[in-house]
Amino acid sequence: MHYNIGRHFWKNKNVFVTGHTGFKGSWLCIFLKYLGAHVTGYSLSPTTKPNLFNLAKVNKVVKKSIIADVRDYKKLYKEIKNSKATIVFHLAAQPLVRYSYLLPKETFDTNVVGSLNVLECVRKIKKVRSSIIITTDKVYDNSKNKIFKESDRLGGIDPYSSSKVCVEHLFSSYNNSFFKKDSNQRLATVRAGNVIGGGDYSEDRLIPDIYRFAKKNKKIILRNPHSTRPWQHVLEPLSGYLLLAEKLYKNKLNKVVQNWNFGPNISNCKSVKYIANYFSKSLRLKIGVAKNNLKDFKPETSYLRLSNYKSKKLLKWYPKWSLNKSLSKIIEWNNHAKLRGYKRICEEQIQNYLS
Repeated sequence: MHYNIGRHFWKNKNVFVTGHTGFKGSWLCIFLKYLGAHVTGYSLSPTTKPNLFNLAKVNKVVKKSIIADVRDYKKLYKEIKNSKATIVFHLAAQPLVRYSYLLPKETFDTNVVGSLNVLECVRKIKKVRSSIIITTDKVYDNSKNKIFKESDRLGGIDPYSSSKVCVEHLFSSYNNSFFKKDSNQRLATVRAGNVIGGGDYSEDRLIPDIYRFAKKNKKIILRNPHSTRPWQHVLEPLSGYLLLAEKLYKNKLNKVVQNWNFGPNISNCKSVKYIANYFSKSLRLKIGVAKNNLKDFKPETSYLRLSNYKSKKLLKWYPKWSLNKSLSKIIEWNNHAKLRGYKRICEEQIQNYLS
């Protein structure tokens, strides 16, 4: 049986989203608005041109859009309090592995101190009932190629992964110290796979890179063609976050360890080359492999898979879209968004996903 995201639950709820100008954050704001929530967004300006936030006019989707740094504790506290939010989603982060090698201090500052500020604000603002802290599938100790479940050992060698492991430890400390006993506030961390979807223009991400090659009418160049990733459409983990936030709010998950994987099914774990082949047919492009694996690129894990058993069993959350359906939705988005309207095509895909 599939879960249902309760529209009646989200209607008129005050929700605070950090990182609302990012790809995932923009989709989440559109999703929440579609469900009838009142959203306040807090984030730095979008980092790419173009970006989904501006294309879909997300500043008009949200009740209030605050351009500010999650490291500014006083400002963050004031804005969460003013928003009257009862639910918080913390997505603001420095999310790129390669960038974390170039600017490790900024990565740790943003990801660790930013998350600490959110946790401290939630601790003090008792009106917040449920909070979702987004980390990553890269928090696991990946010395063994396996399917990671939530209870597996945490690792993280590169600065990005390590910063997110720090967030998991921070969360555990705050959750056990302040939110366990007699608290009306409930929090969780969530770990997703490799999130894909229309409107992603990030650097060093496979599908945005493929579209950049297409724009220049050049061959698709792959750095690591055999790397396997747990690909999933952005609506898959977002639906999990929404479902989890609702269950926490209603206190339906007592005595459960609050770390959750929202990964795709194993059939979605395919190689980089598989994805490139799918798009090369649609875009009529050839594929090549980078020589010397581009020396300025630091190593990334070649193999990552998440177990979604816990989310299936306890939340009744299941991935809905196969990999090919997700890829076809990205092609549809890129082919029709300009004509149909960026926000509208996102809403149509959300409607299609929920139906």
